[in-house]
Amino acid sequence: MKVIVQKFGGTSLSTGPQRERAIDWVEKAQEDGYRPVVVVSAMGRHGDAYATDTLLSLVGDSAPSPEDRDLLMSCGEIVSAVVLAARIRSRGHPARALSGGDAGIMTDACFGGARIQSIDPEPLERLLANGIIPVVAGFQGMTEGRQVTTLGRGGSDTTAVALGAALHADVVDIFTDVDGVKTADPAVVPDARTLATLDYDEVFQMANSGARVIHPRAVEIARHFALPLRIRSAAAATEGTLVAMGAVGLDHWAHRDPERALTGITSLARLVQFRLRPLEGAGTDWMYRVFQDLGAAGVSVDLINIFPDLAYFCVLPDQETAVRRVLDALALEYECSDDRAKVSCVGTAIHGLPGVMGRFMQALSDAQVNVLQTADSLSTISFLVRRADVERAVKALHRQFHLAGESESGDAQT
Repeated sequence: MKVIVQKFGGTSLSTGPQRERAIDWVEKAQEDGYRPVVVVSAMGRHGDAYATDTLLSLVGDSAPSPEDRDLLMSCGEIVSAVVLAARIRSRGHPARALSGGDAGIMTDACFGGARIQSIDPEPLERLLANGIIPVVAGFQGMTEGRQVTTLGRGGSDTTAVALGAALHADVVDIFTDVDGVKTADPAVVPDARTLATLDYDEVFQMANSGARVIHPRAVEIARHFALPLRIRSAAAATEGTLVAMGAVGLDHWAHRDPERALTGITSLARLVQFRLRPLEGAGTDWMYRVFQDLGAAGVSVDLINIFPDLAYFCVLPDQETAVRRVLDALALEYECSDDRAKVSCVGTAIHGLPGVMGRFMQALSDAQVNVLQTADSLSTISFLVRRADVERAVKALHRQFHLAGESESGDAQT
């Protein structure tokens, strides 16, 4: 049988009309010959009754145990699943709400950020074979001891793709409040266009660098199983962005077009930069000790530049205190700047393309943006800038690489 997994984000389920629109998509999938499996996030955003952050605010500073915290956070998705399943039944279709555990998702016991260990597809396959639409609560699973776990922020995307892999789905549709992956944040660049297709690596890099359309872990699972993804709007009948195998940015003979070298631009608006040097007599292993101790403290570092007597790196704001604690314990001299941001340029065609770095620097120079650090990979070049310069940098780079214009799929912009 042909299976499609349809994941609806919280902003696609906030109101009654939005939930009815989601069911329209479920019915369309059936008309197209698919057996749909629906995955839902908690309804709405912070302040809405069943949003995850709203549920957490109920316990305030009382510091529940990790187990209780996960149990509480799972409730928003359970409510969404029950409500949507009831509405689907009211429109004449058999449907059943399931928790993550009911859907066969087994995880480790790392509460708050659990990782999927296995999925038993039998519960969902049985429902599909009987013509019943499963509506699965995203963001959650269950341990071998039958304790509820959550998969971390963006975990509903992970649920949808993992179930798609386990069920050998034809495609996973991620419905959100934008019409696909865009060349830049439309709130910053209003004429950013929607990309018709993306390679797994490109969308992973964009998601990992600040684009909030899909969780990076979900992309990794899809890439591993070569599972096609579509990122699309729940409110508009557009094709959205198809994420699948393919060398985007190259022609049939693997030539790179300098004018199409860049796929998109993303940004992280808040980073903290550390600049450190050893005290006299610290020895040659001081950097090893720094990064070993940071790792032991659970700190993830970004934008690392190392010199014999100097090192730079950045962290997210919520890790600043942990970094200071480590550096103080090592008696290192350091400076900290909390007004930093990262702008990342993503494109599989940028690697080995002569002149591309010059174009980056020209655009930033013309926009009077100072580059404080850089980092690069095969498909990404990132620039550390002052937070006040982020929008100016994104707009300048977007213009330099001619990313504006009509949507590649010919769809209207949101």
